[in-house]
Amino acid sequence: MKRRALIAALCLLATAALAQAPDRDQALIAAAGRGDTAASLRLLKEGASLLTRDTAGRTALVAAAYGNHIETARVLLEAGASPNVRDTIGRTAFMVAAVYGHLELLRLTLKHGADIHTINQYGGTALIPASHYGHVEVVRELLKTAINVNHVNRLGWTALIEAVILGDGGARHTEIVRLLLAHGADPNIADRDRVTPAGLRRDHPPARKSRRALKRRQPDQPAPCLPMFQPSLARCLSPTSTGSSSSGVAIESFQRLRKPNIATQPTISTI
Repeated sequence: MKRRALIAALCLLATAALAQAPDRDQALIAAAGRGDTAASLRLLKEGASLLTRDTAGRTALVAAAYGNHIETARVLLEAGASPNVRDTIGRTAFMVAAVYGHLELLRLTLKHGADIHTINQYGGTALIPASHYGHVEVVRELLKTAINVNHVNRLGWTALIEAVILGDGGARHTEIVRLLLAHGADPNIADRDRVTPAGLRRDHPPARKSRRALKRRQPDQPAPCLPMFQPSLARCLSPTSTGSSSSGVAIESFQRLRKPNIATQPTISTI
């Protein structure tokens, strides 16, 4: 009788523990999302799972990444969290760092095995949104890796094209264009409309379509303006800055773009 009573008591305890597990797992995600490192540590010691997701598909690490909570992310990674698990929109902690410009977090995920070849919901590597949003230091860090600088996403755009068509033409995007070209970005890769970076003006079909695409890309952020490619960026594509004469077509296009009355379309290079 005593043995049966003991077994029954143990079963009740196990059932209670199983019932508490989901609450504990969700509590870990919530703690990570608000950057509560102490609570995260306690919940991990109590057996909370690193693999559980919330309704947005976020693990504790991805939740910490969105908040740029470095110490919490460090604790989770050291506890075995993977930097390559995606949420429901396809972002890993590594991709979140690239999109939002979280440099230290990006370095931390790379240290713990982030896959540099992972792609987001638009088929782009981390370099593409980082270039789009003007995160200079993140772009610089990514270019230290073996990431493909000429990767083309499902919209038909490379990192260079996104920096041009979705950037604001200011100092940050100018520097990003320089960095991309210095690391082998091809200015002659055309988009689906057979237009190269030098030919991406506001009145071109790609620019008009980009506005609609941009609204779908980041509903939680204001859409940046899409000006004509800034003349200052033309210097980035000069033969002297890249050490190559392959950008001559781009320079010719820029010279035409800078004229007040353009009678013909800019030179378009296709590959």
